Amino acid sequence: MESAADAVQAAHRGDRAHRGEELSIEGYRIREEPYYRATSDEIALFEQAHRLKMPVMLKGPTGSGKTRFLQHMAYRLNLPLVTVACHEDLTASDLVGRYLFVGNETRWVDGPLTVAVKHGAICYLDELVEARKDTTVVIHPLGDDRRVLPIEKKGHIVEAHDDFMLVVSFNPGYQSILKDLKQSTRQRFLALDFAYPEKPIEAEIVATETAVDLSLATRLVELGAMIRNLRDHGLEEGVSTRLLVYAARLIDAGVSPRRAAEVAMTRPLTDDTDMLEALQELIEAVFET
Repeated sequence: MESAADAVQAAHRGDRAHRGEELSIEGYRIREEPYYRATSDEIALFEQAHRLKMPVMLKGPTGSGKTRFLQHMAYRLNLPLVTVACHEDLTASDLVGRYLFVGNETRWVDGPLTVAVKHGAICYLDELVEARKDTTVVIHPLGDDRRVLPIEKKGHIVEAHDDFMLVVSFNPGYQSILKDLKQSTRQRFLALDFAYPEKPIEAEIVATETAVDLSLATRLVELGAMIRNLRDHGLEEGVSTRLLVYAARLIDAGVSPRRAAEVAMTRPLTDDTDMLEALQELIEAVFET
């Protein structure tokens, strides 16, 4: 999960790029180790993928730990992490760079992907499937043995730094057929699947991320599991581990468990009155007192 400091730093970087200022790669380095609880062999596989210069795709539902895992791995490998939140208006120039008029001159300013390629960072394209199809083609030469980034506007080809790593993520269960990744893109990546952790592990995560005791964390996880069972029965998405942590933090701050679960775990998921009533009954069943 992104901290407030991370968000401010990212906004500052974006403002500087808009003004045509050069970005220091050190500004993308993670200074403190993010907590991450492994559930399988994902850490070892990611380390091998980096050693072998293979791109990686992180697949899983919202809030299942994909971003936190990648932050942990960037810290573990001592690599800067350049993150791009993909959306339908994302252009190739947004990734690669563009000419900007700065002062009395026109200056080329590298985009985040180019910065990562040149300086040996991890470039994380979050929810790649949301980007325009013509934009995703830009990453293809980086996702195979060539490991190069063509910059058409400059007529240059940039060879990737040895430490550079391309990582993308998407939520396959959330996307429609019209927003699936092309096979020509998919087959350039190793794929690591993420799911919500088993209950004891998820309770440990919630307790570690907050100041609540393990007993309360376990009850929140039990409630989360009940809500996830309603996916495809009126809910499009299950409650994420992130929302369980939010609820625990509210409880630790003095909010009642029932109210914390309502505002953090159920109301973000739906506006349907009947479904909210059903979810409220689950909350009351778990937190009877």
